[in-house]
Amino acid sequence: MFVHESVLLAEVIDSLSPRDHEVFVDGTLGGGGHSRALLKVCPGARIIGIDRDPMALEAASDLSPIHGQYSEIPQILAKLGIEKVDGILLDLGVSSPQLDLAERGFSFSKDGPLDMRMDPTRGQTALELIEHTDPDTLGELITELGEERHGKRVGQLIHEAVAAGQAKTTLELAKVIAKAIPIIEQRKSKIHPATRTFQALRIAVNAELDELETFLAAFPDLLAPGGRCAIISFHSLEDRLVKNRFRDLNWTSSLPERFAIQAGERVLPVVEPITKKAVFASDAEVERNPRSRSARLRAVRRTSAPNVPAKT
Repeated sequence: MFVHESVLLAEVIDSLSPRDHEVFVDGTLGGGGHSRALLKVCPGARIIGIDRDPMALEAASDLSPIHGQYSEIPQILAKLGIEKVDGILLDLGVSSPQLDLAERGFSFSKDGPLDMRMDPTRGQTALELIEHTDPDTLGELITELGEERHGKRVGQLIHEAVAAGQAKTTLELAKVIAKAIPIIEQRKSKIHPATRTFQALRIAVNAELDELETFLAAFPDLLAPGGRCAIISFHSLEDRLVKNRFRDLNWTSSLPERFAIQAGERVLPVVEPITKKAVFASDAEVERNPRSRSARLRAVRRTSAPNVPAKT
């Protein structure tokens, strides 16, 4: 059962400010919590829900969802004959049901296959990724995507264990990773020694950063003037991409308008911030739902300015 408590619910509604007859895209529909909340406050709005996880699509079947990835929003809207929308929401990362089901392979707290695919109908599993990646590259991946300072050693041990058939499940892999992390660090740390490596493998398996970069490049042209885009991220790599893209789209030339135009620089911002900085969950929400602790929301509003690339 896909039961998932949507984070920053009130903050998302406030940022998107839905009105009757407006069209919104929920690019990471999940169980449909955010979309249902939007419709509750504004029954006259239209929601186009998209998710790559068949289990989520089944849970939100009453919303007539579409199977796909949020990077495919331009193609999906084109098929629907929609040129512009009034709002887009992304709730990035892995959902509670995906973490809680051992057979999905996302968690090291329950034994399951090394899968980690958000869409189990396509793509390579985490085990296949490890098998087809050399130790050095695997170490670099874990260092970069997991921000794991012992990534090189973790990658080497994982590669050796998988090659020997000693790490075919999540718990087996977690034990191998723990051997690569100094005991003194494990005693001081507040997180499990496998946390960062599992994050890195999940991001790599699902090409999450590539997916986000593709969306961030395309979304301004999907929004009507005044349209809103709200993105919830859960780790610094995602949030940095969102923050930098929103900042770049808000940038304008410091030159006088005539000279800026001659130089091909942006005169008017493409988007304006709705949230001045990242919005975090309240203490009450974190107490009720500990997984909301790392959630951060950023939102912008589309201006009527042409989407001219910034030349900084």
